[in-house]
Amino acid sequence: MAVAFLAGLLSFLSPCVLPLVPSYLSYVTGMRGAAEMRVQRRLALAHAALFVAGFSLIFVVLGATATVFGRLLNVYQHWLERAGGALIILFGLYTLGAFRLAFLAREARWQLGDKPIGFLGSVLAGVAFGAGWTPCIGPILASILLYTSSQSDLGRGIALLSTYSLGLAVPFLLAAYALDAFLRWFQGFRRYVRYVETVAGVLLVAVGVLLMTGTFTLLSSWLQGLTPEFIRSRL
Repeated sequence: MAVAFLAGLLSFLSPCVLPLVPSYLSYVTGMRGAAEMRVQRRLALAHAALFVAGFSLIFVVLGATATVFGRLLNVYQHWLERAGGALIILFGLYTLGAFRLAFLAREARWQLGDKPIGFLGSVLAGVAFGAGWTPCIGPILASILLYTSSQSDLGRGIALLSTYSLGLAVPFLLAAYALDAFLRWFQGFRRYVRYVETVAGVLLVAVGVLLMTGTFTLLSSWLQGLTPEFIRSRL
């Protein structure tokens, strides 16, 4: 869950998303500039929450589908984990810039044009965002889906993608609530954006190696052993 949340946060901080957050917010809310959003903060936050709900729905459906697919191939789960781990390592190396493939660098997203009026339009915009494929989000999301497909527990698959959505959603909602503060923070953080891809790439390679070697389960068991009993009893 912690890795999934971190992956969502890294997706938000990626060069494909972070610089465009003000544009996304302006499009979703229909407001122009931080001043208008500050005056109508509750309305802006409501639209942002519906946008988040839209892309979260897509991610959760993808997670459930991947888990069901993994159940169908349960007899090959061992090989599915190994193949998934190898692909995650490749995604990590791609994110690190070890190689470039033109078809992975293309964006395929729904072009909505003018957003439909009302709250429904914000949900549809979130669905379109979630269904889109970008060079930054794609490898991270695909890696989580590959891991999810190796799990036979449908609830866990949904929980993992919900946690990923949460990692992407929380900073987006914070930006909607305080766009002025976000813009000031972004001016200082933008110099570090390129390092986000490096962190994401290293994280993917590490998870891929653990999954490919079959030690991810051992790591989970070890971490569970460190968790206090009063917490485990409530999980």
